[in-house]
Amino acid sequence: MSRPFNFSPGPAALPEEVLQQVREELPDWRGGGVSVMESGHREDDFRRCAHEAEADLRALMEIPGDYHVLFLHGGAQLQFAAVPMNLAAGQSLTADYVNSGHWAALAMAEARRYLTVNECATVADDGAVAMPEEGAWRRSDGAGYLHYTPNETISGLEFHRVPEAGDAPLVADMSSVILSRRFAVRRFGLIYAGAQKNIGPAGLAVVIVRRDLAERAAAGAGTVPRVMNYAAQAAAGSMVNTPPVFAWYVAGLVLRWLRGNGGVAAMEKQNAEKAAVLYNCIDNSGGFYRNRVAAEWRSRMNVTFTLAAPQLGETFLAEAAAAGLTGLRGHRAAGGMRASLYNALPPAGVLQLTEFMNHFRQTRG
Repeated sequence: MSRPFNFSPGPAALPEEVLQQVREELPDWRGGGVSVMESGHREDDFRRCAHEAEADLRALMEIPGDYHVLFLHGGAQLQFAAVPMNLAAGQSLTADYVNSGHWAALAMAEARRYLTVNECATVADDGAVAMPEEGAWRRSDGAGYLHYTPNETISGLEFHRVPEAGDAPLVADMSSVILSRRFAVRRFGLIYAGAQKNIGPAGLAVVIVRRDLAERAAAGAGTVPRVMNYAAQAAAGSMVNTPPVFAWYVAGLVLRWLRGNGGVAAMEKQNAEKAAVLYNCIDNSGGFYRNRVAAEWRSRMNVTFTLAAPQLGETFLAEAAAAGLTGLRGHRAAGGMRASLYNALPPAGVLQLTEFMNHFRQTRG
């Protein structure tokens, strides 16, 4: 049976080569006679696995040596709390947050439990979803950090430029764009990402944090739970407690796959081409398909669209599934359709999707 093309927004598609390797190694990992899920996280084999994953991520993203790389429990939403807890560490602090949509708003709501949040910019939806120009952002004096979400998976809005943060450390929730395009890590104080888009299975988060910022939590000892404390996790090699070993192992395989397939530069080129093909199909459909994001803010990772005849939505999804195209239903908060074009989704999937969309329009329009 051939596998369908999976456009799921997360947990998302994994490279088929990685899935095959997982299947082969699952009962007997590295010749030890047991699964990686049964292996002690402090044993030499898993420590090598963890070290290799970190080394590959550092190479792929060109992470400077004065940044910690952590592999942690909980996905990105736990980091919504961990970021302000670590960077405020019990001190009175104001942080600037860019409200670009659903996930940014959730991050802001969580941060308000631990510090003062200044909503310095808010997404606009005046016929087209867009962000205000940076010059209009309402920044606070002496902000502890500036937080933004480079890509909103629900609306399909993406920042194609990194904001200027001035003297404040820049913090980014890169869950849906990490490893999809190149970022200069040095421009950020802290990057975090849930793994389930471009890294691996759900349940794992990657945190890349400048060492001096991690030490803020160490200075505020007693105010940050140890399993969420960046300094403590860095000192313990991300093993303050038992880590999500299976997710970490699969993430390592994905990172190795990325290095073997041209790295982030190759993924960036391919992702831009995939998105252009799909947006071209939408824009040339005579209004049958519609994307509501302003052109300069369109996401390369999550292409959202609606049908001019919404009553055809369920028919579209059913026929798409029959054609080997899954995971296209839009988020419950937005409706419509959403095609997520993460690294593991091959260009052939986008071509098959656009062929289906053109056929559907010709027969149903």
